Amino acid sequence: MQHESIFTRIHRDFHACFERDPAARNFIEVLLCYPGFHALFWHRFIHPLHRIGVPLLPRLFSHWVRFFTGVEIHPGAQIASGCFIDHGMGVVIGETSEIGRDCTLYQGVTLGGASLQRGKRHPTLEEGVIVGAGAKVIGDIVVGARSKIAAGAVVVKTVPPNATVVGVPGRVVVQDGMRIAEPAAAQLVMPDPEVEDVAQLTARLDALEARIAGAEREQHGTSAL
Repeated sequence: MQHESIFTRIHRDFHACFERDPAARNFIEVLLCYPGFHALFWHRFIHPLHRIGVPLLPRLFSHWVRFFTGVEIHPGAQIASGCFIDHGMGVVIGETSEIGRDCTLYQGVTLGGASLQRGKRHPTLEEGVIVGAGAKVIGDIVVGARSKIAAGAVVVKTVPPNATVVGVPGRVVVQDGMRIAEPAAAQLVMPDPEVEDVAQLTARLDALEARIAGAEREQHGTSAL
């Protein structure tokens, strides 16, 4: 993370609202009506308290911020400047998450942990990453710079830069502007009850015809005698 003052970060966060949301009309609207910006604003002051080891207060303040904004950011999360949280409701950013400059998170995004062990257990988003609504990025993985995570995707593996990830589990479908060919899905063959019934009837008819033919041959042989 680049070293910037708290106020420089707040200034870049504020301008990110105008750069990435065409609905942002004026600075008063953003100041009063953007919960994502409010959550980041307060995190800029809460995180230093956590970093110097102030007990309880950082968690208590972040809890209040979550109550008023719907955005849950752990005090330990490291968030570079220019971050934009659009709409915000339901966003969860875990303790050891690291978010690079100019990243964008939409509503319902989770940057979650995949381990109960202490230490790095949440994702790292490099510069310019976009995470779509409802996407989940889980574990100590890295999402490369300028990558895009589609809405609803669940990402559990490291993503290269300049990639687009979709699906559950997440898979790269575009890399450096080139579409990635996906392996053909194995064809699922489902049993057809009607075909099976016809096959069984045919087998029974063949057996009956064979028995009738055998009986006729025996009858002709007896008559000849």
